[in-house]
Amino acid sequence: MTDIKMAWAALGGDPALVSRVSTVARPGALEARLPVRELARACVGACALAAAELGARRAGLAEVPGVRVDDGAVATAFVSERHLLIDGRAPVSFAPLSRFWRTADGWVRTHANYPHHRARLLDALKLPEGASVEDVAAALAERSALEVEDTVYGAGGLAVALRTAEEWAAHAQGVAVARRPLVERERLDTARARALPPLDGDPLLPAAGLRVLDLTRVIAGPIATRTLALLGADVLRVDAPQLPEDPDAHADTGFGKRSTRLDLGLAADRRTFEELLARSDVVVTGYRPGALDRFGLSPETLADRRPGLIVAQLSAWGAYGPWGDRRGFDSLVQVATGIAAIEGAPERPGALPAQALDHGTGYLLAGAVLRAVTEQAEQGYGIALRLALARTAAWLMADGGERGNATATGTAYESERGPTARRQNGTAYNQPDAWLVETDSDIGRLRHALSPVSFVGGPSNWARPPGCWGTDPARWA
Repeated sequence: MTDIKMAWAALGGDPALVSRVSTVARPGALEARLPVRELARACVGACALAAAELGARRAGLAEVPGVRVDDGAVATAFVSERHLLIDGRAPVSFAPLSRFWRTADGWVRTHANYPHHRARLLDALKLPEGASVEDVAAALAERSALEVEDTVYGAGGLAVALRTAEEWAAHAQGVAVARRPLVERERLDTARARALPPLDGDPLLPAAGLRVLDLTRVIAGPIATRTLALLGADVLRVDAPQLPEDPDAHADTGFGKRSTRLDLGLAADRRTFEELLARSDVVVTGYRPGALDRFGLSPETLADRRPGLIVAQLSAWGAYGPWGDRRGFDSLVQVATGIAAIEGAPERPGALPAQALDHGTGYLLAGAVLRAVTEQAEQGYGIALRLALARTAAWLMADGGERGNATATGTAYESERGPTARRQNGTAYNQPDAWLVETDSDIGRLRHALSPVSFVGGPSNWARPPGCWGTDPARWA
């Protein structure tokens, strides 16, 4: 079931602490046929509880602070990219060639937000650089969905055929994903982690003093590190200069962080990276599995060079099975796993009301890191954490897949009514204004969503707004 109890268990938390969580339920928040609201609430609640637990330990509190999960805050944050305004301008979330397309026998979804992905899609379809939406539609209409999937992936692009939940469950990758835990945790070494000092002050910042190397892109990973930054961590995002980030995406997920650029193929930049690594406590990676191995960035090699390190890996499909080396995004995982079929209509596939696999997995990942820090204070040793969007999708589908023919009514699922946490009913969610604020920054006046991670005495907003991508020095603060 997609409830706080299961999410907290996946993080290895003490079941008794779930009683510290209270929920404000709001009808209308993240309505869908699948229990998206419940999944979102569980992921945020588990993350906030992990933060409160670590904060209590470091501050010497006799009791873990209470956690409050408000459906309004959660629903607003799960579409933070839609609420962002930069000097009054709304970002563009999807490029014209990132969409559903009719094929000769069904549907396929492509992802072409980045220029190199667009170029590879067009190359796979043997279309010129200036090809229009109509040109792509005509090319895809002549092929089967599976042929498009194989051809585009073979060219290094991104396309996934629409599958039902039953078809995904029978697929080799679906089988491999279903066998894995929601959060994979593996001990890396026997080294003692760096001891973090006791905390005092207001607000309580559980991750204060934690140094986090952020090697992630595109929503899930950046949300995890954005959350760690909210909680006091010194987060330094490192990007390759040859892979520019979308400035709007960086603005949405760059709160609280610094951003630098290093080309790990250059000796000087590699030395700088090694100096950063030597003083890191956490490394978070979000690239395609194996993509960073040539730079010695697998968990095992990282742990050899920095004993006691926490390494958190995020992927779309999981680092195993026949799709273990494939790129992917939330929108594509929804299509492959049967979510798009459930949320759609007979004449067209649909989508979740948010990129909930990205956002939910991001909060789970942040919670897993916080719990790992708590465990290190007790036992020491380095830890590898692995999460996958497809595994989060399996969790969502396991609880609600059988409801796929239901109508989205906002009715509470059974998991909402259980005694897993204290729950109260709030007003209906119809306006996000209560969870939006405005902040000045170097990139302009920002309207943005507040973090939904909330506990008594904790922070309510980030200490710093996002800056320009890649312009900070490559050193720890």
